[in-house]
Amino acid sequence: MKRALLPLLLVAGCSGTPHPAPAAPGWANAITRDDARRAHDWRMAFVKGLEQARTAGHGAEIDAEGALLRPDAALDGPTLPEGRYKCRVIKMGARNSGLLPYIAYPAFDCAVTGNRLSKLNGSQRQAGTLYPDGVRRMIFLGTLALGDETMQRPYGVDAQRDIVGTVERIGPSRWRLVMPYPRYESVVDVLELLPAA
Repeated sequence: MKRALLPLLLVAGCSGTPHPAPAAPGWANAITRDDARRAHDWRMAFVKGLEQARTAGHGAEIDAEGALLRPDAALDGPTLPEGRYKCRVIKMGARNSGLLPYIAYPAFDCAVTGNRLSKLNGSQRQAGTLYPDGVRRMIFLGTLALGDETMQRPYGVDAQRDIVGTVERIGPSRWRLVMPYPRYESVVDVLELLPAA
């Protein structure tokens, strides 16, 4: 995955003329070093969160979610069409003792406008930019607004609010945003996105 972060020079076999590697995707130029590590470890966070939630007795709830909570369920064509979405967050794993290892929240409102994804209501609201990254995922770089805050901080300014995630299509009209190692509460947050009726 990190080939984009470590560009290499490819050497032509016959001529010895150096050729630059393909340009890095846009997210590789924007992502912070810490978030690059989190993005690299997204699957590890997903599996760890699932294991903690199952150990705590939430196996039936996890199984009922189907592809949403299967780490390797991504399908081709991850691009989110513009429009309004119903989105709900499932938090798995506990960053500290005393926190719940599984919480499923009701649906809130989200919107996709151009290359921007925003959660419009709720006490934790993610908003950020979507970057293409191959045929099965997009990279999300954004920030978190809390409570009654009305302004979204720019990405890369406050590490405690920065969010990195992967957007994947997991059904005909079903997507998810997987956010590994969020700063608050959980090991992984999974945001389901369904087109609003």
